[in-house]
Amino acid sequence: MSLISTLAPVLAQSSTSASRAAEEVADRAARRQTRVCGDDGSWQDNLCRSMYDGTVGTFKDTANRYVADAVHWITTGLLDILVILVVAWIVNRIARRVIVNIGRGVGKGHLTRGLVAVRKITPNVLQETQELGVRGDQRREAVLGILKSIVTGMIYATALFMALGKIGIDLGPLLAGAGVVGVALGFGAQTLVGDFLSGIFILVEDQYGVGDEVTFRPKSAAGEPVVGVVEALSLRNTRLRAINGTVWHVPNGEMRAVGNTSQHWSRAVLDVPVAHGVDIPKAKEVIARTAERVREHDPSILEPPAVWGVQSMSPNGITIRLVIKTTASQQWRVTRAVREALIIAFAEEGIDMPVAEFPSGEDMPAT
Repeated sequence: MSLISTLAPVLAQSSTSASRAAEEVADRAARRQTRVCGDDGSWQDNLCRSMYDGTVGTFKDTANRYVADAVHWITTGLLDILVILVVAWIVNRIARRVIVNIGRGVGKGHLTRGLVAVRKITPNVLQETQELGVRGDQRREAVLGILKSIVTGMIYATALFMALGKIGIDLGPLLAGAGVVGVALGFGAQTLVGDFLSGIFILVEDQYGVGDEVTFRPKSAAGEPVVGVVEALSLRNTRLRAINGTVWHVPNGEMRAVGNTSQHWSRAVLDVPVAHGVDIPKAKEVIARTAERVREHDPSILEPPAVWGVQSMSPNGITIRLVIKTTASQQWRVTRAVREALIIAFAEEGIDMPVAEFPSGEDMPAT
């Protein structure tokens, strides 16, 4: 009897310790299961809990834990990442479509209709030079392409950071590092950034485009300005073909001052020399009549030619200035045609051209 009374407390204490140990094991298993599967009661958590009960020890228990962890991440993290990417793709498509619709709507809106109406009333003020057509469409599409690229980059960069956050990567150090890299690149590529910004302003302001004849002097080059036709224009550089066939590749940041001789309309300027003693009113009348005759057969001449009068006088003769307004880039061809016609007209009317006088005491060159 005394033995039983002695063992009873010991057995009770052992039973209590075993019960506490079982409770601690179950509690640790429950915490481990919550840590792996979560506790928000979603179907993803229930699926994870059905595969892993939180116990450890055997290989099977460890394998179940990793499988449950993978399934939980696939059904939560990966699914969230896929949703983020799909939403980013949809938002990007909508944003690009909105940009295109707004941009093309501006090109075909009230401004264009108003210019067309004014052109019908005053055709000599706003000529139809296709600047609002093909050239305007090219410039608008280039600007829209830039805007779409910027919006796309911003949307997908935001989606990337959100996806990294879902994976569990700390974005603070990543953003700080990206900022440092951006500052370093900004200092190291100032010229490149300047070229791109200059290219954007060239397109937006329509300073020149493909097919225009321009005169420029690169800021780093010496000598005479370069005259050439624009063959290609990008955000970084401009490619021009000079009159002698030389191809110039000029960064847009170098294009500090550019003269465009073929934008909207051009003007042919002819300084016609006549000899001393020629009847100036008659010479002016012949020049005007000849230029008007050329205009009748040349649709690129926009307005009646204008004889401005005597431009200069020299010991060799008198210069009379004739100006003709033409469509873009046609001034040189019109100038050559009028010169040929004036040679014939002067010969028919008996108007003498000046002859260079050679210094006395020197022999005339052999002919």
